[in-house]
Amino acid sequence: MADHANILAVRDLHAYYGKSHILQGVALDVNEGEIVSLLGRNGVGRSTTCKAIMGLVEAHGDVTFRGRSVTGMRTDLISRAGIGYVPEDRQVFPTLTVRQNLELGLRRSGIFGRWNFDDVFRLFPNLQQRQNNPAGVLSGGEQQMLTICRTLMGDPDLILIDEPTEGLAPRMVEQVGVLLAEIAKRGIAILLVEQKLTIALKISHRLYVMGHGRIVFEGTPADLDADTSVQREWLEV
Repeated sequence: MADHANILAVRDLHAYYGKSHILQGVALDVNEGEIVSLLGRNGVGRSTTCKAIMGLVEAHGDVTFRGRSVTGMRTDLISRAGIGYVPEDRQVFPTLTVRQNLELGLRRSGIFGRWNFDDVFRLFPNLQQRQNNPAGVLSGGEQQMLTICRTLMGDPDLILIDEPTEGLAPRMVEQVGVLLAEIAKRGIAILLVEQKLTIALKISHRLYVMGHGRIVFEGTPADLDADTSVQREWLEV
């Protein structure tokens, strides 16, 4: 993937919650069309890294998107610049229909980019069947799909996805994997925060492992698969 242009560069990123020093100099890169996974145990700072990139927590350091610094920018401006964010708590609007939820993802009403309703429904026929149902009646897995698809409707060049397979049935986990591969195929880069090593190894081009607020490993899925000491020290629960 080295010949692909860098789309996101994070350098020396620090963040605090109160007096706790959560991110301690995080550095990572994502290239165009690449799926990069950020692995690690709960509480090491993976979600905080996404929030810091999106301007949702105050951070110090440098976040560069397409060669332009977005450090300290407002979240809505970062989003408009082309970074989509799928938080781990599946924020669907429960009383609105599936289709209305998707419409809310558009940057400007009625104006579509690389993704439209047909694209999303082709990937997820069950969202099509339920497009007129309130989002609140969907299963957890379907709500996860809806949240990712709503973010795609904003036509981002990079999408940060936090724990998309958390609490999902194995069949839905597989569907999420298929969706992520399809997103990358369309040239959209993905930074994926994931707990499940198997899915990360299967779909990622590169992986980072976090421990205690810093990056402790960087490499390909094959590198990590072969490095049992990193798995033991930083990933096994």
